[in-house]
Formats: sequence, structure tokens, C-alpha cells
Amino acid sequence: MSPLWRDRLEAFLAPGRIDLARSKRGIKPVQLPVTTELIDNDAGAYPAWLQTVQQLELLLAETAGVSMRITLSNHFVRYVTLPPQSEITSPEEVLAYANFRMREIYGARVDQWVLSISSWNPLYGAVCAAISQDLLVKLEELSARHQITLEGIEPYLTAVMDTWKKVLDRHRSFVALVETGRICVALLEDGVWRNIRNQRVLNDTVGELWATLDQEAVLSGQKESAEQVFLFAPEHPELTLPIESGWQTVPLQSDRIFVPRHFPVVIADWRKEGT
Repeated sequence: MSPLWRDRLEAFLAPGRIDLARSKRGIKPVQLPVTTELIDNDAGAYPAWLQTVQQLELLLAETAGVSMRITLSNHFVRYVTLPPQSEITSPEEVLAYANFRMREIYGARVDQWVLSISSWNPLYGAVCAAISQDLLVKLEELSARHQITLEGIEPYLTAVMDTWKKVLDRHRSFVALVETGRICVALLEDGVWRNIRNQRVLNDTVGELWATLDQEAVLSGQKESAEQVFLFAPEHPELTLPIESGWQTVPLQSDRIFVPRHFPVVIADWRKEGT
């Protein structure tokens, strides 16, 4: 079947939920309603992505012949920044550099991961993301079993960066991506991604986001009395930071830029957490 006529699936995978957006190709392409599947995850399940992938296989039982692109929750991804290095130019050198940076932070666990690196620039560096090698293998095997063309797998943070990079202030921008149970904060300075912090929410989303932003601002060496953060939190549409925090939230989500349909949004019967 020609790729031009093959139906397309976009999937978002997270602990406890899957969002699927399907588009039917043809003379008159049609976007079908987004399907959200909630999963009663076993808190002790290991690895964390296992039940999500098992549920995805059930949802794909009748979808042979489609193409699919997957976005992975930050729960399933680890990140490091690759600061600029003018002497690093070849793909092999960049990969070795990324491996070194990952091992500095995560140690021997990197042996079980697959690394993906954004476009490298010796003047601006790059971002490296890692996922479990077993997760990648399971998704490839699942796609093959169902005759699905797997077009790509992208981490949530990099998908958001790619979509909204033009609206950021390249001189200095804090970006916060908040999803259920997780906060990811990144700092862009002079066109360079300086740091990425990806952490679980243990109790209070607002308080932990505030504390994380303050820590990152102090570590950057120039904490201002008033700062702004570009916020993307479609699962928490009412999320904001109090005035006394010194942080002004600037929503990334607006009418100006298309938000991928499969990105997770708040739903009425979703398990609530304090915001």
C-alpha cells in the first residue's frame, strides 16, 4: 500500500494512559476522534512502561496496515544536555560525548538504554534523550506483528521543544512541561540548552514546580527577582504559580501553534492530583 493512502496513527504513551489519534487517508482525509485509554497500573509493576505497552497491543488488534508515530511520556525518558564543544564534529564523536554525559549522571544503567541526539552544532550543543532498549524492542516487535509501519518514537520534551522553539527567547528561557506525576524543566540560554531536570511529583505539583524553578535559576548564576517560565501543561489547564513565587507563567499552548491531537489533556474521570 502506498504511504499516501495508509491510515496514520499518532500515539502518546504514559503510565496509566494511552492517547490515540487516527487519521484516515484517501481522496478526502478524515481525522477520527482521539481515543484515550486509562490503565489501572500496578504500582509495583516493573518496568514502568510494561503495562502501557501491553495495553497498546490490545488497542492495535484491528489496525493492520497503518503507519504510526509514538510520543513517550517523560516518565519513560531520561535526558542530558550536551554543552557546546568546538572540537567535536563527527557523528561518532558526538555519540561518544553523549554516552559520556549520560554515564556521568546515570552510571551503568546507560548500558541498557538507547540514545537519541538532536541535531549537533559545535556552537550550540544538543540534547540527548535515552529510553530503555527493551522498550524500543517491544514497540518494534509489536508494530511488526500488526503490520504497522513505525515512523518514529519521540520523547515528550523534545516534541514540545520542536513545536514551540520559535516562540522561545533564545537569550534566556525556562520551559516547564508538566504531566500527571512528573515535572520536566529546561533552561535555554543564548541558544544553548543549559540543563534539563526531569523528576517525579511526590506531593504538590505547584510547590515542587516552584522549588525546581528556583533551584535551576540559582544554579544558572543569575536568579532575578522576577522571572518567567514558558509552561506547557495540557493535563493541568488551571496550573499557575502564585504571585509571591516571583515566577510569571507564560502558556505555550495557544491558538497560534497547532497542538498535536494525541498529546494528553485533562479528562473528567482522570485520577486527580493537587494543583
